[in-house]
Amino acid sequence: MPVRDTLVDEIAELRKAHRAVILAHYYQDDEIQELADFVGDSLQLAQAAQKTEAEVICFAGVHFMAETAKILNPSRTVVVPDLEAGCSLADACDAGALEAFRQRHGGARIVAYVNCNAAVKALADVIVTSSNAERIVRMYAPGEPLIFVPDRNLGAYLVRRTGRPMILWDGTCQVHVQFNERRLVDLKVRHPGAEVLAHPECDEGVLRHADVIGSTAALVRRVQESGAPEFIVATEPGVFHEMRRRVPDRVLLEAPIAEACLNTGACNTCPHMRRNTLEKVRDVLRDLSPQVDVPEPVRSQALVPIRRMLEMSA
Repeated sequence: MPVRDTLVDEIAELRKAHRAVILAHYYQDDEIQELADFVGDSLQLAQAAQKTEAEVICFAGVHFMAETAKILNPSRTVVVPDLEAGCSLADACDAGALEAFRQRHGGARIVAYVNCNAAVKALADVIVTSSNAERIVRMYAPGEPLIFVPDRNLGAYLVRRTGRPMILWDGTCQVHVQFNERRLVDLKVRHPGAEVLAHPECDEGVLRHADVIGSTAALVRRVQESGAPEFIVATEPGVFHEMRRRVPDRVLLEAPIAEACLNTGACNTCPHMRRNTLEKVRDVLRDLSPQVDVPEPVRSQALVPIRRMLEMSA
């Protein structure tokens, strides 16, 4: 039997033995998406984590996502295939620095993008994802001062969309900032019938050429709903697996990255997401380690804005 098939069988047996559920992000490798019980973006995964009755949650994504699952499920075991699967956005915002930043800005409310660690979530008034951020920001009174962390590109996009000012933390996604405006324009010229789909973590120069700007889940839905024959997609290419599953007859093109990246590898591929492998999924279900834990009172404090987000997104 091929090694991959053996791994899949072992994972199936371990999942059953531990009453485990496997949650995977769209940016995971194809083979992990194929065996997961649920695949989605950050909002969908948080909702799935909230609803699960599994005793063990195996989170094939990055660390902050597993933390969110543990915050919502303190009595359940939450494991990750690779504990070092982090996030450049989460790393860009330290809770201590954020508290000092808030004090310098008069104690403004904090709207925190879900791509942050548990200690930052504990300081937030509400958590948002790219799926629901615009809707939630619009719920605040126009004159109420807001700090948006940690992604400055998503924050700036929300300011343009809502017309309400926010104080922006200076963080970026190491993947989405690699897409290049000039090379994107060149690609559009060569593919005039293609729709450009972009995640709002991209730079403004890329977003101005997009036909559709949205969360990963929104971009997946768009390829299914649109009649366009081709799509240029400016987000992590792991999402192509689900897009191809839904529309196998469409042409999907990766938005071009900066020329400096061409000689150093695929800068638009998240190195943190891709730390997870089938072997690591098998091992973590076998050993129930490494586990993710969030200490009290950080967990209970972070639970409040996460629940607020889920209620606002219902």
